[in-house]
Amino acid sequence: MRMSSLPGLAAVFLAAAGMAGGVVAEEVGIAGHGLIGYGITMYQPLCAYSCRVTLSASPLNCSNVMEIHGMTMADTSPECYANDNVFLTSFAWCIHTRCTDLSVWEIEKYWQSTEASIRNSHRRLDEPGVNVNAYPPAPKWTYQEALSNVNGTPTATVVFALPLKEKSLVSDADYQVQYNTMGMFEKMEVAHERYGLILIALGAAVPIFFSLLRFIPLPKLLISKIHALFIDPPLFGRRHKAPYFNLLIMPTRGQAILIFYMVAVNVVLSGVGYDSAQPNAWWVNNKDQELLTSFSNRMGVLSFANLPLLILYAGRNNFLYWVTDWTQSTFMLLHRWTAYFCTLQACLHSAAWLQIYVSMGQHDIEAKLPYWVWGIIGTLAMSILLPASVIPFRAKLYELFLAVHIVLAVFAVVGSYLHIVYRFQDQWGYEIWMYICFAVWGFDRVARVIRMARNGLMWADITIIDEEYMQLDIEGAVGSGHAYLYFPTLTWRPWESHPFSILASRVKPASAKSMNHSIMPPQSSGNSYSKESSVMEVAAVKEKSRVGLSFLVRSFTGATGLLRSHTRVPVFVEAGYLPHHDLSKYQKLVCIIGGVAITAVAPILQTYPGNAKLYWSSRTEGLVQSVDLNGVDANVSVGNRFRLRAVLEEEVGNADGSLAVVVSGPAPMVDEARCIVSELALRAPIPITFIDETYIW
Repeated sequence: MRMSSLPGLAAVFLAAAGMAGGVVAEEVGIAGHGLIGYGITMYQPLCAYSCRVTLSASPLNCSNVMEIHGMTMADTSPECYANDNVFLTSFAWCIHTRCTDLSVWEIEKYWQSTEASIRNSHRRLDEPGVNVNAYPPAPKWTYQEALSNVNGTPTATVVFALPLKEKSLVSDADYQVQYNTMGMFEKMEVAHERYGLILIALGAAVPIFFSLLRFIPLPKLLISKIHALFIDPPLFGRRHKAPYFNLLIMPTRGQAILIFYMVAVNVVLSGVGYDSAQPNAWWVNNKDQELLTSFSNRMGVLSFANLPLLILYAGRNNFLYWVTDWTQSTFMLLHRWTAYFCTLQACLHSAAWLQIYVSMGQHDIEAKLPYWVWGIIGTLAMSILLPASVIPFRAKLYELFLAVHIVLAVFAVVGSYLHIVYRFQDQWGYEIWMYICFAVWGFDRVARVIRMARNGLMWADITIIDEEYMQLDIEGAVGSGHAYLYFPTLTWRPWESHPFSILASRVKPASAKSMNHSIMPPQSSGNSYSKESSVMEVAAVKEKSRVGLSFLVRSFTGATGLLRSHTRVPVFVEAGYLPHHDLSKYQKLVCIIGGVAITAVAPILQTYPGNAKLYWSSRTEGLVQSVDLNGVDANVSVGNRFRLRAVLEEEVGNADGSLAVVVSGPAPMVDEARCIVSELALRAPIPITFIDETYIW
């Protein structure tokens, strides 16, 4: 929820009402371009605004007197200000004596554009008695004409909020309190925007900076040991992919460094740079409330600055993928933690303003207004998103999770945008943050359409492998890495996409795959490892392969389960995501794979030029026979798990040069391999690199 500062001079007019019946002035909604301090100014020239605000608290002869809530109020229209001799001459004299550092043309520019208005930054546009007029009438006199009509120094001094009946001086005390109040408020607003810009800039620059560290020419063995000690292992314990209590993901040590940075930068930017001006025209003898206002506004801006970042990190077409070597799991971690801070800041912003309005006795009025309602909707949507994204919900009901996630995200962004529009229209540039959100989201969606258009509507041939797995062959499709498939006729939700790793870029029916590798049959022990295994040779069916994409799919209860009842379905292919690592620089490659995750490494094994070894454990033999591993040195275990420590210790011992260990599969297996590789890399005489190819949601 983004609610900016207290209705500027609303406090002034409330005070005026209590002193002398009150004045209600008109608000001018002048459109701004940029952010406050970066293209938009609030009270510049400050000396002229201070004169204007002090004088505008007083009713004029042409003001309309009315009763509001049992109180006598004076409504002064822009036309009244523009044509009242006493007001124009008093105002011109105040500017003449107070704005000595301004040239005449600067004063005339201000006089003609904003003189006939009280351009007060944080009055609510739907506030009772406020009429929005972006184009007030020009004063009947220019500044110099008004000054020439003063005819000597005024002898009277205006009494704040009492009727202005003759040309008068503005007292030093009244002028200075307005000058200090507005000057400090604008200073704080500029600081909020500055820190928001710093936050969003660091969100993009820090990943790029850290990724560039890989180009530092350090010895490979030293880099290997740095990764094994500071980057790859879990921060605590021996789990990373497998969640604790099925809820909490333990970050790696490298990811923990990123989390520490995110916590530090958000805390620092939330807590520095505050200042106060007392006595204050808006917060009379209430420094705590003044600082709380600044804190609330800071939280709102930082929450807005975090919104584009969390959308960027979650996007498939995140440009940071293209300029860094970071994995999808790392960007999803950044997405989650950015969402935590964005939500916390929105809640603090909302809670602080709730406290302010309750203490002023205005909450009942404010809570009914559109800007408040939409702000609450935005904050609630963010708050609900967090518990609605827990791992059990995500894993068991992915399609429902995705739909809920998108709907709540839309409410969060749209609610924030309407909160600003109803509160300020487009005067102060707060909506720019939402435009950045729309741009990031729009770029990702347009890029998705372009990727889909590359292939157009295709047809997927479905081959059932066994009761758990099936193969999808899409003849004519092109792509690499990972792909998202859309099945427009499978469900009533044609917009849903499903992520898969591309098994091969040439299509060959599952029955036509050849196999030239050893298979370890099921044994009584779930942890047995033996290189002595029966060998099953399957004759290759000589059928010419065709250009296309092949996928291995495990059936679940959602859309993938519905595929089993079809032999051919139309499909859109959105491919080219997360290309495989370049492993040609390693002298030896060892792949530890579980189940259908073979699709993540099969293309790597087929193209790797060096010494490659595959250890693949599968629950079903049908899956094994469906994959063409001809020419690959593979050890396959059906219904059995490899003893990973024994396997990896042997492979490390037999390696003569740099070694890459690629792992993909069930979370417990990946975590075990991660810890073992890190331990071995710390004491091995050769550089070892751990690569996790597991795709997560």
